[in-house]
Amino acid sequence: MEDHNNQPAGPPPELTQISKVVWELPITYKKGMLVPARIIANKELIASMDAGVFNQVTNVASLPGIQKYAYCMPDGHWGYGFPIGGVAAFDPKEGGVISPGGIGFDINCGMRLITTALTVKDVKPRIKELVDALYRAVPAGVGCKGFVKITKSQFRDVMKDGAQWCLKNGYAWEGDTINIEDHGKIPGADPDKVSDKAVLRGLDQLGTLGSGNHYLEIQEVREGNIFDQEAANAMGITKPGQIVIMVHCGSRGMGHQVGTDYLKKFLEVMPKYGITILDQELACAPFNSPEGQDYYAAMACAANMAFANRQVITHRIREVFSQIFKKPAEELGMNLVYDVAHNIAKLEKYDIDGKIKELLVHRKGATRAFGPGRGEFLPPKYAKIGQPVILGGSMETGSYLLKGTDGADETFASTAHGAGRTMSRAKAKHIHRGDQLQKDMEHRGIYVHSVTMSGLAEEAGSAYKDIEAVVDTLEAAGITKRVVALKPIGNVKG
Repeated sequence: MEDHNNQPAGPPPELTQISKVVWELPITYKKGMLVPARIIANKELIASMDAGVFNQVTNVASLPGIQKYAYCMPDGHWGYGFPIGGVAAFDPKEGGVISPGGIGFDINCGMRLITTALTVKDVKPRIKELVDALYRAVPAGVGCKGFVKITKSQFRDVMKDGAQWCLKNGYAWEGDTINIEDHGKIPGADPDKVSDKAVLRGLDQLGTLGSGNHYLEIQEVREGNIFDQEAANAMGITKPGQIVIMVHCGSRGMGHQVGTDYLKKFLEVMPKYGITILDQELACAPFNSPEGQDYYAAMACAANMAFANRQVITHRIREVFSQIFKKPAEELGMNLVYDVAHNIAKLEKYDIDGKIKELLVHRKGATRAFGPGRGEFLPPKYAKIGQPVILGGSMETGSYLLKGTDGADETFASTAHGAGRTMSRAKAKHIHRGDQLQKDMEHRGIYVHSVTMSGLAEEAGSAYKDIEAVVDTLEAAGITKRVVALKPIGNVKG
């Protein structure tokens, strides 16, 4: 894949400022655009965005059945098809499409956050022991295999039931699945729509982190970093010094294969439906077509595998903490705050010009952010405060726990998923040496255990945008609000 992170940054002259943090490219910007493209960013972020973002978000604006706007979030950067941070909603009744490039190859790459009753005083003296034990318990790196040994028949059940399979098979607590988007099970999954190759790539990967920007991180809540005590309490974060654990990973090789399989298929069938696109990476099919439905059913299988994957990792994390602190995980307060998908397409209802429509919302490197107005779709304890949103930063600077707002309906209830890269992996490796970075981080109180030193260099903090600027922008746009800032003290790096 071509690396566009090193393109010249800066917006095209046609970009106009709609409000403090909303920018628009009109439909006249590019032939074929059906709706304007909007980017959520402050002045600094918009000035530093790579040119690929503006090109890609306007390509998305040309896809059949798109509604209102093609969006890109403040963490936006060049991706495959859609920009990472891209959001678009399509009306199936108006020929609306489904596109693998608008979902991503790591289907349901997502985040989950787990609380503990432990404090930094309990954990800091044992951080190396903990991180090294987690590294052994949760395999990381390219092609790594998990400890869960299942048959193809059992894997079909994983694909259909997601995290609920984990509950039936001893890898989850009763309260876990309620705190997962869609209760950890995307409906409509059909294993018969998944290729044998995709099944084989996923069969032995339950409970694995993988590589790239995936990680398992131990974090602390520092004094002054709880911004909304009521929401924090509801989410199980009650005091400074508390330790939490964040997990970022997805559907591994299976999701990648599903995306590859259907991208090829869609390129073949588009002429049949009279669809022309501005970029081959946006290959798509009408959602209501047989091919569109087949891909959705396969995507749901990969998404459910990812929910199960993060759940098995949670099981392993609980085992490690229990062994090291000589207490049951229940006594250690290791509850799931929430689990959100980043790369997904979902059917949701929105008001479009006074008419309620059921739309297929694509989120590519973006997070669902339901506010209290959609409380019926949230766990009861979050119905009045809004959905927890887990926004991953860099392993050097930290992450955020946010909450969704009703204002997010403007962006199809979507917000950013992280800080967002500003630098290609190649450039980060050129600038940083992994072994030196590891020493520097340890000197600053962050112990990291990485599969490779080159992989560690790729994830240096300087390769990412300023997370504070991203979160400030989200608040200014009215689509999410701060709850807690989280700072890393230990990290297992894929």
